[in-house]
Amino acid sequence: MGTAEGIALDRITLSHGDLKFGALACGLTKNAGRPLVLCLHGFPDTAHSFALLLPALAAAGYRAVAPMMRGYEPSSQPMDGDYGLTTLARDVIGWADDLGEKQVHLVGHDWGAAVSYLAGAMAPDRFYSLSTLAVPHAARFADGIKAVPGQLIKSWYMTFFQLRGLADWVVERNDWALVKRLWKAWSPGYDLAPQDWAVMRDVFAAPGVKSAMLAYYRQNASPAVMFGLKKTEASALTCVPVPTLAITGADDGCIDTRLYDHLFRKEDFPKGFKVERIAGAGHFAHLENPEMVNALVLDWLARN
Repeated sequence: MGTAEGIALDRITLSHGDLKFGALACGLTKNAGRPLVLCLHGFPDTAHSFALLLPALAAAGYRAVAPMMRGYEPSSQPMDGDYGLTTLARDVIGWADDLGEKQVHLVGHDWGAAVSYLAGAMAPDRFYSLSTLAVPHAARFADGIKAVPGQLIKSWYMTFFQLRGLADWVVERNDWALVKRLWKAWSPGYDLAPQDWAVMRDVFAAPGVKSAMLAYYRQNASPAVMFGLKKTEASALTCVPVPTLAITGADDGCIDTRLYDHLFRKEDFPKGFKVERIAGAGHFAHLENPEMVNALVLDWLARN
């Protein structure tokens, strides 16, 4: 993935409660006093997927930080095993507090997008804007299944991950072949570089990380939740009163881009929303077309 703009990535540590989160950062010193942008990664991924966005944000005068999400390091794995969406959203607010910021911009991809919507719903006064990638309004996902039933086929892995023991074994079998298969299926036009895969594999293979990654799905994406049969605290929070940009890849093999036509409602986004569909890009649009994604995000931040 490399870096952009000739700006180096720094490594810092964030705290929330008793947990420690490694993070990549750009512009914290050079752009002191300027707005902060937190970038949240998803699955199967790490904070390193923002290596092309962070320097662009810093070059535009922002301070940019991409934390490793809860559970992706031994130091951020909670004793109680809580990976619920509301807990993940509270991590975001905790990171902002740790960095001394009352209000920040959020950029979220995949699970990071789902967490961003919820954080904006829970504490809208803490966020200038949201920019989400690859996942539409998470609290409305059950409605999306009804509108685009073909999404069930694309979401097969969510059900598979509920199979304790079997899924745990399969996901890392043959050098994490299933994970590499998901990357290829979700972004058919993107070839993951060997050095980038090596970074991810090292993260996934660390103690406790595999269980944490699967726990995201077991605690937040069971069939009962997916079909709207089980109401959760997160699914009840549908109103996101924060200006929201939603970016979808037209060729996303994970999340059907047509969901975006059904899951964004004016009443859910009273501060406004904008959907941008990127032709030729899949689930990892910020890596497949970083120039366009970076420009869209920077424009949205400047407007808000």
